Amino acid sequence: MYWFYLALGIIFEVLGTICMKPAEGFTKLVPSIFVFVFYGLALGALVLVLKRMQEVSVVYAIWASAGTAIIAIIGILWYKEPVTPTKIVSLLLIVLGILGLELFD
Repeated sequence: MYWFYLALGIIFEVLGTICMKPAEGFTKLVPSIFVFVFYGLALGALVLVLKRMQEVSVVYAIWASAGTAIIAIIGILWYKEPVTPTKIVSLLLIVLGILGLELFD
């Protein structure tokens, strides 16, 4: 069940990060509220994960790196950010790091 909560935490963290751009430095009320709501939900999900999975370093590393990779992909697809070989290799390394933390623990 903790994998479900971890996935929810990652999704909420990604949604919160997506809302940061339209919040325009917290000058726009509705997107700013969504930033705080989604990050609150993300951290709440992490608390639930940590009730079962004791290694906070592994949980946080998976949460943060998965969110980072997803946001980078969204930046490429949604915001038309440039795709470079360095970015692709770096994203692959993030994914390999997540897999390594879980598979070889």
